[in-house]
Amino acid sequence: MKERLFIQKSKEHVKLEEFIRKQFNQAKVGSIDVQYTPVVTRIILYTTTPGLIIGSGGERIKETVELLKKTYGIENPQIDVQKIDNPDIDPNIVAQSIAASLENGVNFKKLGNYHLQRVMDAGAIGCEIVVSGKLSGQRGRRERFIAGYLKKCGETANRDVAKGFALANPRLGNIGVTVSIMLKHTELALNISEKATEQEAEVVAEQVAEEVKEEPKEKVEEEIKEVVEETTPKEEVGTSGNTEDEKS
Repeated sequence: MKERLFIQKSKEHVKLEEFIRKQFNQAKVGSIDVQYTPVVTRIILYTTTPGLIIGSGGERIKETVELLKKTYGIENPQIDVQKIDNPDIDPNIVAQSIAASLENGVNFKKLGNYHLQRVMDAGAIGCEIVVSGKLSGQRGRRERFIAGYLKKCGETANRDVAKGFALANPRLGNIGVTVSIMLKHTELALNISEKATEQEAEVVAEQVAEEVKEEPKEKVEEEIKEVVEETTPKEEVGTSGNTEDEKS
């Protein structure tokens, strides 16, 4: 019985998320968080264009709240809109941008490389973009763009890797876009960076130690030669030798 309840709740959550994305399809909606409480069901929307979601005087939000009450039977839904500061590290926003460009006829290779570079420049430790469908002909295929370090399995992948999906509908047929991003502020990434800095410090220490062992001998010999040349000029030595020979 408990398993059925969990499955039913997860289905309701997926349907609710799909409904919200269709309701605000003109705006780029990132992740959606739903918080269930005994009094209020709070829906948090992360977007780059909060004005399109709110509407003039909050009309679109009011309409969506009424539809949620009628369709899903939610008694007191509240919609909270949050603006995304850095859209280049949100996988849903990146996937939607790629899907929109594919519908406009932009080459998928240029899109993949362009957005991959933007994600890495924005501060990600790893990124993977997968585009599958009828890309350049009647036959469907799958293209993958990857950069950096990205976990694929295990608890770290579930916790530290954010995933987003979008569907493009060009003339040839549907194209699915999946984006996975691993950010730098995760525990694994911090451990990787700490180990990298430790290894770099060890390498630098070894280089310094080798230089300290090798360089003093050469420097001392050069300094001794310079001092000898400065203190014993060749001309004075020659004249003093000639005067002694004349006296003798």
